[in-house]
Amino acid sequence: MTNGSQVGKVASLHLHPAISGEPLQSVNEIRAEAGKGIAGDARMFGRKDRKGEPSRRQISLMAREQIAQHAAALGLPAIAPGAVRANIETAEVDLILLIGQLVKVGGAVLFFYEPRTPCGKMDLVAPGLRELMAHGRQGVMAQVVISGDIRVGDAILEMITHD
Repeated sequence: MTNGSQVGKVASLHLHPAISGEPLQSVNEIRAEAGKGIAGDARMFGRKDRKGEPSRRQISLMAREQIAQHAAALGLPAIAPGAVRANIETAEVDLILLIGQLVKVGGAVLFFYEPRTPCGKMDLVAPGLRELMAHGRQGVMAQVVISGDIRVGDAILEMITHD
């Protein structure tokens, strides 16, 4: 496996708070831990699934361009970074096209495994946002495959695998 071509960059980073529903904390750097998620993320780090195995739900990502389209459709000037509750907001990349692939984000390698499922909290950001986020317009969920640091401005690289 080697680095591929740059397909985007990290626009902003966010950590879930210990209290559900509270605003996410914006940070300049995160540590992605293989099989666990983001160190310090109160919602998803080290979670287990129903079988007691590490949860696949480790990191959520959404494109700032998609967020801006949703804001425009709702008649809003903007939706603030972190408001859609994604850990990593990106720029210049179609995340949905990378589902099923390994993606290098900063110093970490993530596996993008499925689209995000927009929750009811999206309608608290703006009524109608949850519905707009359906059908490929909501970002992706990822597992951490290789640990590493991720910083605002870091490159997002599509990985090239060699057999």
